[in-house]
Amino acid sequence: MSRILGACHTLKLIGETYSEQLDIIPAKIQIIRHIRRRYACPCFDQTIKTATLPKQPIPKIQASPGLLAHIAVSKYADALPLYRQADMWKRISVDFNRGTFANWMCKVGELIQPIINLLNDKLNQGPLIHCDETTVQVLNEPGKKPQSQSYMWVRTGGRQGDKIILYDYHPSRSSEVPKQLFEDFKGILVTDGYAGYDAVAQENRIIHAGCMVHARRKFTEAIKAQTNNKTGKAHQGLAFIKKLYAIETETKNATPEQKYQARQQYSKPIIEQFKIWLEKSSQHVPPKTLTGKAIHYALKQWPKLIVFLDHGNVPLDNNCAENVIRPFVIGRKNWIFSTSQRGAKASANIYSLIQTARANEIEPFEYLKKVFTDLPIADSLSGIEKLLPISKGVD
Repeated sequence: MSRILGACHTLKLIGETYSEQLDIIPAKIQIIRHIRRRYACPCFDQTIKTATLPKQPIPKIQASPGLLAHIAVSKYADALPLYRQADMWKRISVDFNRGTFANWMCKVGELIQPIINLLNDKLNQGPLIHCDETTVQVLNEPGKKPQSQSYMWVRTGGRQGDKIILYDYHPSRSSEVPKQLFEDFKGILVTDGYAGYDAVAQENRIIHAGCMVHARRKFTEAIKAQTNNKTGKAHQGLAFIKKLYAIETETKNATPEQKYQARQQYSKPIIEQFKIWLEKSSQHVPPKTLTGKAIHYALKQWPKLIVFLDHGNVPLDNNCAENVIRPFVIGRKNWIFSTSQRGAKASANIYSLIQTARANEIEPFEYLKKVFTDLPIADSLSGIEKLLPISKGVD
């Protein structure tokens, strides 16, 4: 018991009230020392044996698997450029420069290539792949100016239960790139309206689905450009698309077979009416107007836009690919460019592992730390497969 001033009696303790605050422990560096015993023959024949150093992700450097994972996640998951990371380390008296970090990331990007190869095989075994591409600047490319644009392609899909996201760097946006990416794929390809995908779809007999969002976006742009509030052709075209999405919303949790049935019953009549309206409107709306461009885009993409009707597992749009390419776009705003093709390829590999891990609800730092620790000692295909960042792939 304690005497409380101002109280008429000595107060008794009757319980406790708790409140909590969050505190932070700043980052710190610790040294891991590998002690290897040395042995000499007692017969004095000058034979000396030293215990073998455990295999490292990058031999003869100061960085542990955990430090490499931290740098990779900071850049490729949190969009923190390497030069800023170097400045942060200097504040705790660790003097690394950006060039050192960049070299490490190139090497771990090459280290994980076997995992990327297996993920690529499993992606191509799936029934459906979404694909998109965005620009990336690479300063040192043979035959190109530093300010010229290259491309980062993203594919996402996988077998049932798997969520795989793969990034691929290429210097160009030519149709030869999709031919390489989908050389072994025989399923359904979902893309936007870029014509570069058409050749591989035709040559490999891939079912090619289009993106209704891009068609909708063009009608929306036409409406925004109007100087009056009158309802016109653009509003009418947008109304058809909104009806289709309303049906998709209602069947969001349905099975592919249930979606197929709903689309045949409800979406198909709307599609047929939409097609008649587009063909009729194209004869009266000038093609160079925004509304005319929206109408002609929909007609040109029409065979791809209606693929969803006959396939319950095909969505109306390519939003899935646009969503998974966004982390790269956000990172690009901060680190702006890659210095070399080697760096761009390494970035693609590391982005692939981190974003696939995230998609499968695997914490990326702990995952990469495990990969950088275990991959150097994996001596079989099964050992590498255990490190895949997909469902039940990581112990």
